[in-house]
Amino acid sequence: MYPEWVLNEMTEDGRSLEECLVERLAAKDLTITTAESCTGGMIAGTIVNVAGASDVLNEGYVTYSNEAKERLLGVRHETLETYGAVSEQTAREMAEGAAGAAHADVALSSTGIAGPGGGTEEKPVGLVYVGCYVCGKTKVLKCQFSGNRAENRAHTVKEALSLALDLLQDEG
Repeated sequence: MYPEWVLNEMTEDGRSLEECLVERLAAKDLTITTAESCTGGMIAGTIVNVAGASDVLNEGYVTYSNEAKERLLGVRHETLETYGAVSEQTAREMAEGAAGAAHADVALSSTGIAGPGGGTEEKPVGLVYVGCYVCGKTKVLKCQFSGNRAENRAHTVKEALSLALDLLQDEG
């Protein structure tokens, strides 16, 4: 389905990103949710690869359409009209909305153009925004990938998990 390497991405101590994330969330007694567009559930699916994920992940949202982003996550219609679904603003509202809807401490969001079509000069194929909400603070990364559809989606999962780990480390 997607590149094997996404399942084998390891940290310096030989554990997967998702293992580290689940462990860190459990140690801090925090819960996580996901709000996914271009990854279509791959972030949540990767987290669920870890035994014990049910202690930290209660639910996730696949909001591929703008209507779903508005209805399930509370993304403002004005945000989608002004900036588009693939934007820093939408990724931020997706993460914050998912955290609120799921009553979660942490939320990861993804929105982008996986390809091979759908890109424009302003928003090319491979442009992805990854949002991470942690206990009231939100950070959004802008990424530009150059792989095929599966690779772009897999890169997005890796960036999302890494961002969450980084922000959780900063939380102390």
